[in-house]
Amino acid sequence: MKKIYLIVSLICVFLLSSCDGRRYIVLSGYAQGGTYAVKMNMKGVTEKEAVIQAKVDSLLVLIDNTLSGYNKGSLLSRMNAGEQIEPNDMFRDIYEKSYRIWEETGGAVDVASGPLFDAWGFGFTTDSLPSDETIAGIMESCGMDRLTSSLDASLELHPKLNFNAIAQGYSCDVIAGYLHSIGVKDMLVDIGEIYCEGLNPSGKPWSIGVDRPEDGNNTPGAQLSGVWTSDGGYHGVVTSGNYRKFYIRDGRKYAHTIDPRSGQPVSHNLLSATIIAPDATTADAIATYCMVIGLDQAREFILGDSALEGYLIYDEDGQMSSWSSPGFNISE
Repeated sequence: MKKIYLIVSLICVFLLSSCDGRRYIVLSGYAQGGTYAVKMNMKGVTEKEAVIQAKVDSLLVLIDNTLSGYNKGSLLSRMNAGEQIEPNDMFRDIYEKSYRIWEETGGAVDVASGPLFDAWGFGFTTDSLPSDETIAGIMESCGMDRLTSSLDASLELHPKLNFNAIAQGYSCDVIAGYLHSIGVKDMLVDIGEIYCEGLNPSGKPWSIGVDRPEDGNNTPGAQLSGVWTSDGGYHGVVTSGNYRKFYIRDGRKYAHTIDPRSGQPVSHNLLSATIIAPDATTADAIATYCMVIGLDQAREFILGDSALEGYLIYDEDGQMSSWSSPGFNISE
């Protein structure tokens, strides 16, 4: 997650008014190194638009000041620097979720492996190409297996954490939770990852493009492999891939997906994983998990969980191929 620059200002654009009372607005601004957009139906909502915008912005600032590793004044950065911190409710919540995810994925998604990401140049530093000895040393002193489900007890072990695997999905859920609290039923929250629910301004379920996972496709929506269409339910929608964050040394590609169990970047034929889950935090975590474990295990995992749907794009003999679970509504 990148630093939030709060020159945020308030764009409230009416998208649609209709005879049944639907009235959509867009709230947007800067967050986490990019922009965010919240599209929502104001039907039945009594809170004023400016108040909603201010609350969304304040929640994003709170997330930045709590969880960002790029904001040197955040709780996370201060803890990683060795300072004794007093965690707030948000820090405790994401830690507890992260610990459960670590257990459920058998250690394949591990927020306490932050030093590994730093060593490979994909964390909060610019190092890269560490030696096997360096990786072995790092793995002896990091990882959730050193910690416990109790944050207070774990803090005594001075962990270095990196919540990037779930932070954007978590941010979507925080904003969606607030919108639920004021009565919003139709929404799309886009903060790099997506949460959607209900209908779009045309009165139809939301549709979301899936980016084509080609190296150099750095603009979301510029090249698509297909379009997923919702059923109107509540869904986190997250794509993880190795086509935007990587570097090449001596002809070899080093991607940002690190397997914390081996300490090494993954090297398999899965190019991207798009996951649909009941919330964006889960979708974010499972998309990362799929990119760690590879095509065959990812496919098996998705089919084994009725709460998930997935769309996997992979390389097959130099050609891009795809697989989707039965309930993943994709049009190409």
